[in-house]
Amino acid sequence: MKYLIQVIRILVGLLFIFSGLVKANDPMGLSYKMQEFFEVWGIHGYNDYTLALSVCMNAFEIIAGFALLLGWRIRLIIWLLLILIIAFTFLTGYTYFTGKPKNCGCFGDCLPITAKTSFIKDVVLVFLIAFLLWKKNHLQPLFKNRVNTLAIFIITLFSIGLQWYALRYLPIVDCLPFKKGNSITDNIKMPMNAIPDSTVITFVYTKEGKDVEFTAENFPADFNKETYTNMRRYDKVVRAGKNNQPAIKGFQLSGETNIDSTQMILEEANVVLIFIENFKKATTDWHKKVATLQKAAMEKNINCYIITAEPAQAKLELAKAGINGIAVFKCDYKAIQTAARVNPTAYLLQKGVVVDKKGGTWISKLLPTISTIPTIPKTNLPVPLQKADSINNP
Repeated sequence: MKYLIQVIRILVGLLFIFSGLVKANDPMGLSYKMQEFFEVWGIHGYNDYTLALSVCMNAFEIIAGFALLLGWRIRLIIWLLLILIIAFTFLTGYTYFTGKPKNCGCFGDCLPITAKTSFIKDVVLVFLIAFLLWKKNHLQPLFKNRVNTLAIFIITLFSIGLQWYALRYLPIVDCLPFKKGNSITDNIKMPMNAIPDSTVITFVYTKEGKDVEFTAENFPADFNKETYTNMRRYDKVVRAGKNNQPAIKGFQLSGETNIDSTQMILEEANVVLIFIENFKKATTDWHKKVATLQKAAMEKNINCYIITAEPAQAKLELAKAGINGIAVFKCDYKAIQTAARVNPTAYLLQKGVVVDKKGGTWISKLLPTISTIPTIPKTNLPVPLQKADSINNP
């Protein structure tokens, strides 16, 4: 029995450490997932707190996992883990049985698992942690209290420092479809092996004050226009498809004319894209970094664009900063959140392929990569895309 207790202790501890580390690598991702849950539940006004909650939760998973292995404050830690896993089980169960949101993000974007797998995992963990609580007297500290406390202190600093780095610069391990080496051009397309949803046109009529649904193949025998009033029609999914979503969704770039310029931009030999989701939350010296990047790109005759969900605000902020001649393209904010975990994030693309990317105060570190590109003759520059939201465009 004592060997079983230790095996379960190690298994649970390592699983929480792994889960916490994966999410701590990208705390903003968990923050967005929490916001998805709030949207599904119709809860508003708490999005400003999800990032702090994400950082705390990720840090606790790492700390608690190590504390369980070390035997530090074992009774308190097991009780806290039990409470946490019960809450996780509720969330994963809700996702599994309702399909909203599509997944719980339990292991972040680096290890996506199905809602069913997440739910089963959490149910098993509830029993394992409850077993450890029952046998807590058999769990002894590995080291003296002072050593364990020092270890937990170091682990706490590490778990917070890892997330600070990811939020300030970019995740250390990039698991998103916008990572270096990936082709945005390919990732915005439907996968080659995609199987579309099987749908059937469904009619909704009102009869005697009640809604009645039916398809074209099974009209009611008593159907007539006097007793049935047509309300609407929609495509009902009768069989879900498979692998029928592109890796990158909502990535459509357009200027003030609303013409889709995505492909034209992605086809440029070299282009610098600077993603700014929210100007209020951007780093304090973002305008200096942007001006530096724009100057370096212009010296190489490389186009440089601002990508944002707030084109009107971008125009005001750029004018205030004295930055001229840089076009602004709008994009769905969800796509920007995926592309730019840090505000701002700068990309260098070559024919739609991500050559390099830097975030936050490090966006100027894109300069060495730009400097290696041969200057493009002006005669080879692409034709103007369209009238984008540019400061000095007529």
